Amino acid sequence: MIRKAVVAGQFYDGTKESLKEQVKKYIGEKAKKEKVIGALAPHAGFMFSGGVAGAVYSRIIFPETFVILGPNHTGAGHPCAIMTKGRWQTPLGEVEIDSDLACKILANSKSLKEDERAHSYEHSIEVQLPFLQYLGKDFKFVPICLSHLDLETCRDIGKAIAKPIKEGKKKVVIVASSDLTHYEPQEEANKKDKIALDAIVKLDPEELFNKIEELRISMCGVIPTSIMLMASKELGATKGELVKYMTSGDVIGDYRQVVGYGGALIK
Repeated sequence: MIRKAVVAGQFYDGTKESLKEQVKKYIGEKAKKEKVIGALAPHAGFMFSGGVAGAVYSRIIFPETFVILGPNHTGAGHPCAIMTKGRWQTPLGEVEIDSDLACKILANSKSLKEDERAHSYEHSIEVQLPFLQYLGKDFKFVPICLSHLDLETCRDIGKAIAKPIKEGKKKVVIVASSDLTHYEPQEEANKKDKIALDAIVKLDPEELFNKIEELRISMCGVIPTSIMLMASKELGATKGELVKYMTSGDVIGDYRQVVGYGGALIK
């Protein structure tokens, strides 16, 4: 199966050459690259969040495979949906799913289900691929699309991801796709987003999960991020680093109702 791009020409440029030029603007060619276990990257239109996503991916020594966890904005399909076969297409070409790793993750989880429907029109994973395609050639990926879950289900999926990575020799990076506060004044967004990002950098998924609930922070990818942190800790992560934070207001100059974007590395 080939999963065709659904937000090309909307969230990012729709032709190969223009998309290459668009991504290039956000890449730090001289950025110091390092080995990481996990990462947080945003998923808005590139004109808004491309600067943060580009800063994150510019810092990563590329692995053989990315596991990309994204929130389910559409409500379609299973709440814990993985794809274990096929290719995803963007204007920059096709990226193959790592079937071997995906099948192992699925077998290790009580919660995950094979389900293409959840992925069909969801943008949160798709928009990561052009950055990866621009920076690396020979990589595969595992897409996992997630609705709102409880912490116990998050732990199940986190362990299911970590186990085959730990047991295998393959180099893997786990990416959580998430934007932060949605449509609040800049000052309020900055305050709430700092609380969420502090918990991420401290590698504390429980605090992140609880603060999002308690303070009603409209971070759409809290579940993917919590799972990424849990899996990363299982794999020996000991520290996080905030790479970049900005809001839509910083791009267009309207600070009345902004969306926040944060990028982080987990090592």
